[in-house]
Amino acid sequence: MDCDDCDLVRYCSEKCQQEHRPYHELLCKERAAELRDEILFRQPERSHRGDCPICFLPLSIDQNQSKSQSCCSEAICKGCSQAHKLQQLQQRQYPTCPFCRHPVPKSQEEANKNMMKRAVANDPAALSGMGRLYYNEREYETAFDYLTKAAALGDADAHFNVSLSYLRGEGVEKDEKMRLYHLEEAAIAGHPTARYNLACIEMMNDRFFRAVKHHIIAANLGYDDSIQMLKRCYKNGFVSKEDFAAALRGHQAAVDDTKSPQREAAS
Repeated sequence: MDCDDCDLVRYCSEKCQQEHRPYHELLCKERAAELRDEILFRQPERSHRGDCPICFLPLSIDQNQSKSQSCCSEAICKGCSQAHKLQQLQQRQYPTCPFCRHPVPKSQEEANKNMMKRAVANDPAALSGMGRLYYNEREYETAFDYLTKAAALGDADAHFNVSLSYLRGEGVEKDEKMRLYHLEEAAIAGHPTARYNLACIEMMNDRFFRAVKHHIIAANLGYDDSIQMLKRCYKNGFVSKEDFAAALRGHQAAVDDTKSPQREAAS
């Protein structure tokens, strides 16, 4: 059997593992931290927003450039939403979801009911949406329950919002360790704001090398604030000219990937 936390040691039995733990514990913690960093500082291919399910282009990290559908929990870019709306107007059809063709809800109450149905079916995006809904109504404990369920299913936005709950003590007691864990999970899943926040934490702790790595990853996802921070880091000598230039190219490529004629026309 392998050690639960690292890949350095194999044991013949649980008894053997327990007897060896005092000698192995320090090395185990160091290796576990190394393995965590390998995952944490891996560049995601896409942001947590993913792709529009209609045009298959990456969604902008600016959530105002897309709309989440309460009926199917899919986020549709503005370009596809606008094209679908124009087509329905021309054909005099009743408004429907661009993706699943479910009738558009007539009120916010109906949209919330749709989202609740998805949440009952354990849809992570819907669970996360219900969490935000209850949070806005200041029902923090209920919001936290929904968000933790969504986070357990891998929703990056939920991980990020759970980290904020632990930071502020809303719906749960303040816990810095849990806050950092969920912030890291969100960053690993491609959440650029979570990545930026981790960079700021590293900066405050004078771990500039780690902070720069976080900012480079966020910049490569198209995050503007990290590019601005990298400019400062470059001026202060914390990032090389080559790394800064690569981050600028990566940032521009990520932004360009989200563009299309349909999206430009809808803006």
